[in-house]
Amino acid sequence: MAKTLTEQQQIFLEVLFNEAGGDVVVAKRLANYSPTYPTSQVIKTLQDEIIEATKAFLARSGPKAAIKLVGVLDNPTELGIKEVLAASKDILDRIGVSKTEKVDITSNGIFVLPAKRGDD
Repeated sequence: MAKTLTEQQQIFLEVLFNEAGGDVVVAKRLANYSPTYPTSQVIKTLQDEIIEATKAFLARSGPKAAIKLVGVLDNPTELGIKEVLAASKDILDRIGVSKTEKVDITSNGIFVLPAKRGDD
C-alpha cells in the first residue's frame, strides 16, 4: 500500500532534484517547512520516497550518460575525458545498463564424484 504524502512532502520531493539541487535543507525551506523542524525528521519520514526519487533521477540521467559515452568516439582527446567516461559508466551501471559478459560453458556430460567414505 502506497503511503499518502502531505502536500508539503510532495513539494519537498519535487524540488529536491530541481530547484534545491539535491540539498535537503534548501528543499525543506522551499517546501515551507518550519526552520525549527528537524531536517533529520523530514529525511526519516521520506526515506523510501527519497530513494525512489534518486533512482528516477539517475534513470533520467541515463540517456545523457550514454550520449557522453558514445561522444568519446568523436572527440577522444577532450580534456577530462577519463572522468567523463568513469562517471557515465557508473551512472549506466547503477541504472542497470551495463556491459554483458558471455560465459561459454561446455561439458562432455560426465561428472565424476569422489568415492563415498564409509563413515558418512
